[in-house]
Amino acid sequence: MAQRRVAITGLGLVSPYGGDLPDFFERLTAGESAIRHLQTADQPRPLSIPFVSCPDFNPDQALGKPLASMMDRFAQLATAAAFAAWSDAGLERSGPARENWGCIWGTALGGTLAYEKGYRELWQKGRERLSPLAVVLGMNNAANAHISIQLGLGGISMSHTVACASSAIAIGEAFLRVRSGAAPVVLTGGSDVPQAYGVARAWEALRVMASADEHSAPAACRPFAADRRGLVLGEGGAALVLEDWEHARARGARIQGEIVGYGYSCDHSHLVRPEAAGQVRALGLALADAGLQPDDIDYVNAHGTATAEGDPVEVSALKTVFGPRAPELPVSATKSMHGHQLGAAGAMEAIITVLALRHQVAPPTAHLDNPDPACLGVRHLHAALRGQPLEAALSNSFAFGGSNAVLAFRAPDS
Repeated sequence: MAQRRVAITGLGLVSPYGGDLPDFFERLTAGESAIRHLQTADQPRPLSIPFVSCPDFNPDQALGKPLASMMDRFAQLATAAAFAAWSDAGLERSGPARENWGCIWGTALGGTLAYEKGYRELWQKGRERLSPLAVVLGMNNAANAHISIQLGLGGISMSHTVACASSAIAIGEAFLRVRSGAAPVVLTGGSDVPQAYGVARAWEALRVMASADEHSAPAACRPFAADRRGLVLGEGGAALVLEDWEHARARGARIQGEIVGYGYSCDHSHLVRPEAAGQVRALGLALADAGLQPDDIDYVNAHGTATAEGDPVEVSALKTVFGPRAPELPVSATKSMHGHQLGAAGAMEAIITVLALRHQVAPPTAHLDNPDPACLGVRHLHAALRGQPLEAALSNSFAFGGSNAVLAFRAPDS
């Protein structure tokens, strides 16, 4: 069976900048940070960390109170992003049977807020019984289940939990399903909410989180910089509608980009320390799957979390794959502005990469005033890249556990 081309016909998100795609992209290309200072006072030991939230998101308004009350926040973000992508694709929420249409979603944490609430009610407040909704609020597949129910998707409904690569892998697996002809339409993406007190404390214990006060928080995340201090957690949801190219054309859909390749590998060496060789394999597999050469790539959205271990390894992998071309390769790490949404990061950055190709503008890495010598060797974008053709791009997602996922995209008219 011949492989199908896979169009991207819908994009939707709930981001720290809101849900308006043009505004989201304009603020990123301007280098505007959404990172703010988070301080809690209702805990045994208050949190004081830089964080990225979605302050404008009101689940009752976005979903309706009855539906929102059935969901943990990660599923609320997911469903709102899915609805936005569905509408952006020109699809109706109700319609004829969609028995082989599906949803493949990514989340690293799932319903941790629901579980933490349950623990507090049991152990701090002495309740004997939890809400009957406790299980369905917390389960990791709640997001894709709600999306499938609301949109009438009768095909595959699956969640992937692969740490920071969760949604990139979900997109890659959705791509394979559409390309193979198994489904004409798959809604995919990811969402996470790392605001649970225990989650934040766990990340703090790893000593990989940046510290900052209220004044310095916006510049707390500095990928590839000599003075970087670590990653900044954030919440968010991002969704893409992947569609068989001919199916999209037959219904007159607007094609916003094309996903053309997917590479996946495992470092098989360490739980938290990345290895360049594994990332090289994923990059090479994505290029080969897309039928592209290193010289064909015009931009890379890096995983770039601003950790001492991760940043140099990613640059080393890019230098290995791109060879003599590496010093000219435009690279940026947008987590410097929108933070690290964990399982949602791959989908958020996939959308950014698609928008970069569509608008022919690549966003910068913010706060990169003093690059780390160990991270030199690629063309770091200190400001938005304009006036240079962008026809093909990669988006990297590298996770704890050594899981590496790379997605390859083409501009809609290339």
